[in-house]
Amino acid sequence: MQPKARGTSALARLVLLVVVSAAWQAQAHAQNAKTPYPSMAPLDQYLMERNAEIALARSAGPESVSRDAEVLVLGRHGYESAGKGKNGFVCVVERSWTAGIDDPDFWNPKLRGAICFNAPAARTYLPITIKKTELVLAGRSKAQMFEGLKIAFDKKELPPLESGAMCYMMSKQSYLSDRDGHWHPHLMFFIPLTDSATWGANLPGSPILGSETTEDRLTVFLVPVAKWSDGTPDPTNDH
Repeated sequence: MQPKARGTSALARLVLLVVVSAAWQAQAHAQNAKTPYPSMAPLDQYLMERNAEIALARSAGPESVSRDAEVLVLGRHGYESAGKGKNGFVCVVERSWTAGIDDPDFWNPKLRGAICFNAPAARTYLPITIKKTELVLAGRSKAQMFEGLKIAFDKKELPPLESGAMCYMMSKQSYLSDRDGHWHPHLMFFIPLTDSATWGANLPGSPILGSETTEDRLTVFLVPVAKWSDGTPDPTNDH
């Protein structure tokens, strides 16, 4: 009887191990489905050919705005100038780590957000993107990057947001998320943290969308527009 009892006990442990293992694998698959990009991909996947990046960056705004703008391109150690501008605007291609801390696309290497900042935004919002990028390229995790950003704000290493800061995001070639792809051509306005309702944002029939971004200590208002930067209409724009 004793050998039989030991055999039953071993079988029970084996069954338990299989059940627990299956449950763990199911949980892992579910977690991966929720977070398809759990960590940073190899850096090369985020980089672009230089001329292609310049062209994509300039496509963020109408040619009348972007042709005289400075362009920054992403290198292995951060953003670097590809040529000085004449009108105060700065055009860049943002990568996925400019997303919110809970965004499932935070490490998505496919994301390419062409954006052209006016002078107030270039002076006071763009430094946030540059700081995030420096921290990420230095090997910081998502949590460490946001902690580093908080320290930079607290130490006043990042400038206060200027009045009138805004940008163009009107590129048909941008890829903003796996959920929305190119989304719509739009303008964005940056102001210190405030309730979106003060602009009538997110209300039925309102053309304005608003989002409070506590990590960046500001509120972003988005206004979709009817045409892409090349002048072609956005047929899916129902705002």
